Amino acid sequence: MAGVGVTPYWELTFDADGDPDRRRRERLVEEVRGRGVKDLLVFAHGWNNDRSVATKLYDRFFAPFPQLAPRAGLGYTGVVWPAMRFSDEPIPDFDPAVLPAGAAAAAGPALDKATRQALNEVFPGSGPVIEQIARLLEERPASPPAFDEFGRLVRQLVEPPADAIGAAAAADTQEESPQDGPAMLFDDTAAVCQGFMEALAQTGAVEESTEEQEIGFGLGRLWNGARELLRQGTYYAMKRRAGTVGQLGLGPALGQLAREAPGVRVHLIGHSFGGRLVSFALRGLPDGVRNVKSVTLLQGAFSHYAFAERLPHQRRSAGALRGQQGRVDGPVVCCYSKHDTALGVLYPMASRMAGDSAGLLGFDRKWGALGHDGIQAVPDTKGFTLREALAADLPDSGCVNIDAAQVVRRGGPPAGAHSDICHEELARVVLAAGRIKG
Repeated sequence: MAGVGVTPYWELTFDADGDPDRRRRERLVEEVRGRGVKDLLVFAHGWNNDRSVATKLYDRFFAPFPQLAPRAGLGYTGVVWPAMRFSDEPIPDFDPAVLPAGAAAAAGPALDKATRQALNEVFPGSGPVIEQIARLLEERPASPPAFDEFGRLVRQLVEPPADAIGAAAAADTQEESPQDGPAMLFDDTAAVCQGFMEALAQTGAVEESTEEQEIGFGLGRLWNGARELLRQGTYYAMKRRAGTVGQLGLGPALGQLAREAPGVRVHLIGHSFGGRLVSFALRGLPDGVRNVKSVTLLQGAFSHYAFAERLPHQRRSAGALRGQQGRVDGPVVCCYSKHDTALGVLYPMASRMAGDSAGLLGFDRKWGALGHDGIQAVPDTKGFTLREALAADLPDSGCVNIDAAQVVRRGGPPAGAHSDICHEELARVVLAAGRIKG
């Protein structure tokens, strides 16, 4: 396929409800046997908003595999699903040699034409709401009612209908209530925007304000935080969508592949929300299907307690994916990095649920992401540095954490190293997790 240099390569495409492009799915199932594929690498992207960006990621990430495992009988699949990316968000060129050392934040909170278009594509039928949001970000009225209205509009944009398909895939843990949603959509909007301003300053995306600046700018300064509220609210919707596509779309597709090409070993790879997508695909596997031989999560943007047997702060609750690692005939490997500020700073704030004060654990622990500190609260989880993982045999089952900060370390604010994943070392992790010999 044009744009991807490895072969054989197939694309699996799903809509927001997890419904597949049947022609592409049938082509994969029919051709994978005839091409002599023994091990199929299936990669799901994160919050890209078009196929071209996802294709570029797949091309760069898959590039080392033919030389690393030339005799392995590899096949490659890219999962494309309708995600959202703000046009001003720095995305690396997926080339470690040219990743930016830093990236400037947008000059102001106003939405550009490309971002408005992307929002309309991701949230069809919401044009009037998006225009009202854009108007407020452009005018930046310094009044509490304006912030209240902005919060209401963002909530209206990203909240699912009461009968939304895939509601069961909305939560990462049993304590979360999809009906309640995250606190950022329900708390005082001006206070939420202030919190996001402080978080953006922590990532280096905006300058910290002095007391004199706060007095001078007042509420008007908080509209940069309001734009971040829109961004994080949108990502909340994409996080929910990733679970839906995984459970209702990719999982059943892998089941069909197991029936019609039973000898093919599948290895799931997910970046960011794509990590959530491939993990929830395990819940969508038909009973008895055992063709998934490994799962590799790269900077996964979902709860580090998703696989937990019990939550440390709520012993009667568990992760939404509790025990799902048992659906894998191999390990679930989670690569994480302290340099990922999107997950280390912004994610905990955006993930806190309504009515929760976080208690003694704090936001970063209770609502942390596994791409920041790995899979948590799963007994017998093994931990490695990247150097150790590449020098040793990885466990052949269960959960495995790999500190990848050695290579996942470059990128500008506010996301930091979140997308710095195209490294030969991580390709070697995938091969090691899948016990693929070349």
